[in-house]
Amino acid sequence: MTTSPVPTTDPTAAPAASATTAAPGADELAARIATGLPAGFVWGAATSAYQIEGGAREGGRGPSIWDVFARTPGMTANGENGDVAVDHLHRYREDVALMAGLGLGAYRFSIAWPRIVPTGSGAVNPEGLAFYDRLVDELLTAGIDPWVTLYHWDLPQPLQDAGGWPNRDTALRFADYAERVAGALGDRVRHWSTLNEPWCSAFEGYLTGRHAPGVRDAGAAVRAVHHLLLAHGLGAAVLRGHGAADVGITLNLIPAEPPPDTDGASTAGADDAVRLVDGQQIRLWLDPVLRGTYPSDVIADFARAGAELPVHDGDLAVISQPVDWIGVNYYAPHIVAPGPDPSPKPTPFAGAENVTRVPTSEDVTALGWPVRPRSFLALLRRLGADYPGVPFHIHENGAAYDDEVSPDGTVHDPLRVRYLAGHLDAVRQAAQDGVDVRGYFVWSLLDNFEWAEGYRMRFGIVHVDFETLVRTPKSSGLWYSRLIREHRAANGER
Repeated sequence: MTTSPVPTTDPTAAPAASATTAAPGADELAARIATGLPAGFVWGAATSAYQIEGGAREGGRGPSIWDVFARTPGMTANGENGDVAVDHLHRYREDVALMAGLGLGAYRFSIAWPRIVPTGSGAVNPEGLAFYDRLVDELLTAGIDPWVTLYHWDLPQPLQDAGGWPNRDTALRFADYAERVAGALGDRVRHWSTLNEPWCSAFEGYLTGRHAPGVRDAGAAVRAVHHLLLAHGLGAAVLRGHGAADVGITLNLIPAEPPPDTDGASTAGADDAVRLVDGQQIRLWLDPVLRGTYPSDVIADFARAGAELPVHDGDLAVISQPVDWIGVNYYAPHIVAPGPDPSPKPTPFAGAENVTRVPTSEDVTALGWPVRPRSFLALLRRLGADYPGVPFHIHENGAAYDDEVSPDGTVHDPLRVRYLAGHLDAVRQAAQDGVDVRGYFVWSLLDNFEWAEGYRMRFGIVHVDFETLVRTPKSSGLWYSRLIREHRAANGER
């Protein structure tokens, strides 16, 4: 991994771009961002239940697909799992106090379906609902707006045993679950996301097998796509029935790009590789939700893989009912070229036998993901142009780096500060270009269980010692906190 040089004076300053032309430092960018984003902009942080809660066998919680997957040898780094995670179940008051200290105005978190309905359908677990009831009250008391995500990948295992997301009935069970949660929390929670990153649930869960439940079947993955979207539509209708006035869906909208070292001359093969990835990563989700139709080229790609979307009459009307916003998750672009992929890892796209994922070392995070704020800006501009009139919230954006605790106990992470500053400046530019982007939630509030990567990849703006579970705000957290205060001051907000 290669990264830009790290300065030795200011731990929150951005590294220089070159020896001759210095890029703006993080503090200079913060000043631009603070004055360039509109008043009322939402500042928050995000987490998910399985990644932070722990208490996997406590309080009546049932098993999820991630419990089973992570306990299966070879599925996660070092065989690690979320049984304890960072113990948010017991430390939520401490974590809410941390959020308040950082000045967060909003907190995006997910509800654990198996904590509410342990078998996926049937009886509700009152102890599980009580935990989220307490969490919501704690947030509101601290002046922090709760943003609830109903599903962040932790399907109850009994539903998987009955077929999982490739089974249409799972979407109906999701609507029942949404009914229970909305009935319990809808009097205080204003903002609701039905699903988080259904692309990952479908393609990483049922095509590559890298995520739970670990299936490798193109037909199952494509059926899961449709049933996840159907679950969104059914769940959104349930939320509206409980008076929810701010409902959306959170999608990882990752742009596809050709390698940067090409001469700019487009070829049919390169164009088609970008088209295929773009179709399954972006248009497959936005078009049915916002336009009531699936892209025809994506349907053809699925057919070439022997897979078909199981659409019933009336489904697309359910899926495309109005939403109040789209949540955008962005970390890095896909870099793709034509040709068979030499990687031993299965490709996460159906019918992509002629698509190669191109690694790069130009400037990457600990996961090898390229740092490209320009790609983020281009994505936001495209979303504004292709889907006019739709508000957007950035629901996840962040980076994993190899953080180290200094002898004095502090955690300096200037590369993460640089990453956040560059990407938030892209949000500023998009907003000034007229894109209706209304909020930003950094991923993640805390270092946590990072799915198949276990605990080795740290995304948090708050460091967690995984032995003692002690929380320590990093330089990135302190920089983000100052930015929030500066933005509020610039707009006369408290």
